[in-house]
Formats: sequence, structure tokens, C-alpha cells
Amino acid sequence: MSQGYQDDAPTAEQLAASIETESINKQRRYFLIGATAAIGAVGIGGAAVPFVASWAPSAKARALGAPVTIDISKLQPGEMLGPTPAWRGQPIFVVSRTPAMLEVLEEPNPDLADPDSENLEQQPDYARNPFRSRRAEIGVYVGLCTHLGCSPKYYSEVRPEPFDANWKGGFFCPCHGSRFDLSGRVVKAVPAPDNLPVPPYRFISDSVVVIGQDEETA
Repeated sequence: MSQGYQDDAPTAEQLAASIETESINKQRRYFLIGATAAIGAVGIGGAAVPFVASWAPSAKARALGAPVTIDISKLQPGEMLGPTPAWRGQPIFVVSRTPAMLEVLEEPNPDLADPDSENLEQQPDYARNPFRSRRAEIGVYVGLCTHLGCSPKYYSEVRPEPFDANWKGGFFCPCHGSRFDLSGRVVKAVPAPDNLPVPPYRFISDSVVVIGQDEETA
């Protein structure tokens, strides 16, 4: 009996082969489980893409940019606030004009290329006036030259300047010499083709301006 039992018992080689087979089977099971989980994850991720994308801002929303609120309570007559926090990646100039400045803007100026703001893309309808603004004493402009996008400098005083002996106040672009009056209207025969843009804006109080939103689009 003991000899028969010994004949039926697995040899060392058989035990080793059995262990190796079991190990291979376990590895296969782990691989299949992992592959199934990975495929499931890809499926879930693929299903989640439209869901996540629905939360992302649209291209139009990104292009328009969120409105920017500006406190102008400390802005004194004759001064400029700016560049302010960017709107749509562009600096904003806010100027406070004195009564004398307003008188200059109301005078006919034959040196201006577009005195009546005929280029409708450069300002909202409510800014098609000599001041190019909602309130004559406050001007709001995109602070980029319409030539190549340099930032003009503000020279508010009516006095001769090296770049213009008959300077009446306004903006001068140091990059290529373009000049704009106190309401951002471009003068003739300079590189800049258009007036400084006026962004949409509205006043929510006497001292707070919202850039990028007006009564017409709010």
C-alpha cells in the first residue's frame, strides 16, 4: 500500500510545474482584470468629455471677456487712470476732462482724420459725439494704438510738444508717432488708421464704471 501511495504522489518536477502554471494563470487573471478596468475607465472618461466640456467657457465667451469694474472716485480733472486691469487682454484708459478740455473738443479740428467717428466699429453709438463718451467729462478708451498696438502716452496740457508744436492735448504713441486728440480721435497723416476704440461700458454709480458691458448688452 505504501508503494502505491508513493507512486501516486507528485514528483518535485510536477509540483514545480503546477506552481508555475498557477502563477501564470494568476498573472493572466490580473492582466484581464486590469485591462477590463482600463477599458472601463476610458469609456467613462470618453463619456465625461462632453460633460466637462459643457462647463468650459465657449470660444465666444472667452473672446468677449468678463466685465471689469473700475473705481474712478480718486480720478481728478485733467488726470488719466490707466492702464487699468485689462479687459479682453487690452489696457483701458479712463480720463477725466476739465471744462477747458471740453471746449477744445467742441471746436472744429480740420487735422482729424475721423472727427465724427464714422468708423462704427471703433465705438458704440452712444460714443459718437465730440467727446466719444457717455459723460462728456469722462472718457473711456482702449489704450492701444490702432497702428501696431503700442500703448500711447497721455499729454493732457495744451502746449507745444516736441512731436507737435500745436499740441492741444491728447495721446501720443512713442513707437511710430501717431497722435490722437483728447477724445482719442486720430489726426491725419500718421501711421494709425483709426481712432482709439471705445469699449462698451456703463456707470453703476458716479464713481464706478463697468467696462465690457453697457445698458444695451447688460
